Amino acid sequence: MHGGGVKKSTWPKRLLIAERNQLVISALRDIIIRDERFDFAAGVQSGKAFLKAVEETQTAFDIAIVGWKLSDMNAGELLIELRRLQFATRVVIFCNDHDISILKRCVRLGAHGFCYQFDDPGILFDTVAAVANGRICIPFMDVSKINETPLSCLTTRELELLTVLTNGWTNQQIAARTGISENTVKYHLKNLYDKLDVRNRAMAVALFLTDVKH
Repeated sequence: MHGGGVKKSTWPKRLLIAERNQLVISALRDIIIRDERFDFAAGVQSGKAFLKAVEETQTAFDIAIVGWKLSDMNAGELLIELRRLQFATRVVIFCNDHDISILKRCVRLGAHGFCYQFDDPGILFDTVAAVANGRICIPFMDVSKINETPLSCLTTRELELLTVLTNGWTNQQIAARTGISENTVKYHLKNLYDKLDVRNRAMAVALFLTDVKH
């Protein structure tokens, strides 16, 4: 399993922190070194660096604390990549935004824990400890709404475009086969990306396939 070579039954747990703000990484590291339950493994500021750390076995860790906004992507996009690459990494999201849709999205995409940055630090590390013990630990929410996905907000035209994107169609091909202009295609795709909170067609397709499979 990627993401740590330490046996689950052993303590302390090694934590990797992914957060775009180096000051936050430093503050969390200072707390970690004073908590006998944990050891600090490494700190990274980008999703790309995080994925590299997961892939390289010499950077062993048990659990990752991931900020919602990294320097190159958000945690939702990172969770999609972890699923696509089939990395079984235990992740606790550390979010500074109280938007409930972020919490729901992270749970759908496989986050094991979720905390807010404005909570007491003890809540974060108790959450990490619970996740280390094999639990899912998230704030209270209406669990019946977890499966409400961004796809449900798309128009019929946007759903059609998302479907053909999975077939690898170019904008020109989409325009030719649907009878609309390339500029109209680009307009619909921009709205699609905004609604899905992704940056490009590859991320849109990955999110679509994730929601279809789960």
